[in-house]
Amino acid sequence: MQWILGLGLAALLFYVLKRWGALDPGQKKAATWKVALVVAGVLLVFMVLTGRVHVLTAAVAALIPLLRKLPSLLQFLPHARRLFGEGEQPGGQQRNQQQSAGSSDQMSKREACEILDVEPGCSRDEIVAAHRRLMQKLHPDRGGNDYLAAKVNEAKFVLLGKRGS
Repeated sequence: MQWILGLGLAALLFYVLKRWGALDPGQKKAATWKVALVVAGVLLVFMVLTGRVHVLTAAVAALIPLLRKLPSLLQFLPHARRLFGEGEQPGGQQRNQQQSAGSSDQMSKREACEILDVEPGCSRDEIVAAHRRLMQKLHPDRGGNDYLAAKVNEAKFVLLGKRGS
């Protein structure tokens, strides 16, 4: 049985080499790519069948949850731009110059209201509710970001601290 298989493989090799010799250089290049892709496909199928492709499968499985969260993360893009100072409105340069001319990196009350998405002069309960709502979305333990969580906390402190929390 083994010698029949060996004869069959030898005949196949003879046929492939005969066809290879009849090709011109351009066709040989195209045939080389085709053979490489077929060999890679066969190798991948072999690895799947023998259970050796678990690392690749795990990598793909790890990316699926991230792809599911992408649309929900994109909804925070305008808020992140506002926090990072991108997309300033006209006159934003003057505001930045006034802040840098001031003594500190302290957040203004207006910026704190923008971050928490509350109106100036709102109640303490509205500030706490807005803070809680944003922290549930932006907390680092829930896939958020340390910087944004710190800004939300700072905004709450600025608004409540000036009221004598």
